[in-house]
Amino acid sequence: MKIIKNPIAQTWSSLCKRATINENSLQETVKTILNDVKLNKDKALKKYTQLFDGVSLNSLKVSEKELEEAEKLVSDELKSAIQLAKSNIEKFHTSQKEETKKVTTTKGVTCWRKNVAIEKVGLYIPGGSAPLFSSILMLGVPAKIAGCKEIVLCTPTNKEGKVNAAILYTASLVGVTKIFKVGGAQAIGAMAYGTETIPQVYKILGPGNQFVTKAKELVQQQGVAIDMPAGPSEVLVIADETSNPVFVAADLLSQAEHGADSQSVLVTTKEEVAKNVEVELKKQLEDLPRKELAKKAIENSFTVVFNSKEECINFSNEYAPEHLIIASEKASEYIDGIMNAGSVFLGNYSCESAGDYASGTNHTLPTNGYAKNYSGVSLDSFVKKITFQEVTKEGIDNLGEAIELMAEAEGLQAHKNAITVRLKELSNV
Repeated sequence: MKIIKNPIAQTWSSLCKRATINENSLQETVKTILNDVKLNKDKALKKYTQLFDGVSLNSLKVSEKELEEAEKLVSDELKSAIQLAKSNIEKFHTSQKEETKKVTTTKGVTCWRKNVAIEKVGLYIPGGSAPLFSSILMLGVPAKIAGCKEIVLCTPTNKEGKVNAAILYTASLVGVTKIFKVGGAQAIGAMAYGTETIPQVYKILGPGNQFVTKAKELVQQQGVAIDMPAGPSEVLVIADETSNPVFVAADLLSQAEHGADSQSVLVTTKEEVAKNVEVELKKQLEDLPRKELAKKAIENSFTVVFNSKEECINFSNEYAPEHLIIASEKASEYIDGIMNAGSVFLGNYSCESAGDYASGTNHTLPTNGYAKNYSGVSLDSFVKKITFQEVTKEGIDNLGEAIELMAEAEGLQAHKNAITVRLKELSNV
């Protein structure tokens, strides 16, 4: 990783830019795929599955037999681990339930807000070289807690046309209602528009590559809600003299192994820390099965050395990382300064892997700087908030004159009249 020493603030925004492929080319490619799916439905899905995944499918839907076979293939040890993670995720997301609170704003006027589940949601689960069955827990568990009636899941297959057994087991465990063997931008199109096989949903959630992210952005413009822009994964680690270089290097590499377009950033006040971490990176990289992917990601990553802790925090806020690790025994001192991050990991033992799998927090998070204005997935991601108001005779009497004046000032006579006719009726009683 290249080391950058004390960059001036004016250069920070350029340092924080993530690598992307040609935007125009990306958008045109994804638009073509989406339009094809919209027009040709299942036929288009099978065509792109053959083209991109190299497999010809007779049926897009995962059968009950395939689900039963998958359960047998998953070891008891892995099942127990998945169930432990599910339990923790359930505890954390259940705690996010809100009670309905009625508020009297004026005598005779009561207002409240009610959470209502989104009826149909679509989950996208990457399934290529790293089948992310953990993402099913992160999306399916809060969807069930929220009360979503239909939970549709799309994920790509392997070259034999099979979905990873752990993905199928986890999907069954959390209560996914339908599973389909479709990946990429075409899967997003299928859930957005509906096909002969795949039902249309009202909101699409889940991580993916730049093609998936662009597809989500485009269907959002056509009226389908999405969770957030969630492209290639990233981590920023703030390390000081109390950090453990072995741990820091492991955390940087755990992010890098996601893919060549992932990014791992180290920020520190000590150049010695940067050098020690670099030694560990080289050592640990050699033992990784996904060494080549991680190596490319590390080549596109960097270390920044600053003079002060405050500069480290300010730079992190400018970068707005998906994952922020404070690798320090004094991590609590950093908390108040953190403004922009998807999820924060405090202390030398709070590795990102804990949040990715089993601590209970959600790992579907904003990337590419979107942590400045987006939150990660939560129970709120699966509900709509509907407001209610009830105005009695006393309430309309108390508010009526003010509403009439405001409506008239805006030139909306019919609005004013809706109040006036009621006030007249009350005056005649």
